[in-house]
Amino acid sequence: MTTTETVPTGLGDARITWYEAQGRPARLVLALSHGAGGGIEARDLRALAASLPPAGVTVALVEQPWRVAGRKLAPAPKRLDEGWRDLWPALAAAGPPVVAGGRSAGARVACRTARELGARAVLALSFPLHPPGRPESSRADELLGAGVPTLVVQGASDPFGRPEEFPAGEHELVEVPYGDHGFAVPKRAPVTQEDALAVITGGVGGWLDALR
Repeated sequence: MTTTETVPTGLGDARITWYEAQGRPARLVLALSHGAGGGIEARDLRALAASLPPAGVTVALVEQPWRVAGRKLAPAPKRLDEGWRDLWPALAAAGPPVVAGGRSAGARVACRTARELGARAVLALSFPLHPPGRPESSRADELLGAGVPTLVVQGASDPFGRPEEFPAGEHELVEVPYGDHGFAVPKRAPVTQEDALAVITGGVGGWLDALR
């Protein structure tokens, strides 16, 4: 079952699309926000929303207020965090432990706020370790400071940080072969787009199972 909820925040209305766990009570809620350049239609978010509910995980795809309002540019990181904090009670009200997550900028928000909000864990999809071509401008401190179990899912060809660039730490990492920042794979690659999405859903599903 899919439902949509509008949540007032100090930055305007946010929107949560709920994909309810199927066939059993939910054991976790996985809350996933979009990045600064796209919405919840991202291929990885949609794939997870389709694959996890049959495994007892409710997926909540979160549209931040700036996106709901139709603006094209995301606000500063501090403001993104404020919006996430404001909508968090609606996520926690579902009952099960909440895994905070998102892609790109959404992953950064989840990492920065996980400990204070009491997130069970963090799922960081396409974590932007650094701006393209600027590895010296690392955001590793955000990832390493999450303070809860963390899974990074990263494309092998992501210009914002390839898997081998990530520092050692408590987090786990799943590499998506040939994937770029949006997990798209070239047509000439020896894996298909469906193969890449299967790596994501399989890796995330197995990691969530281990959180029990």
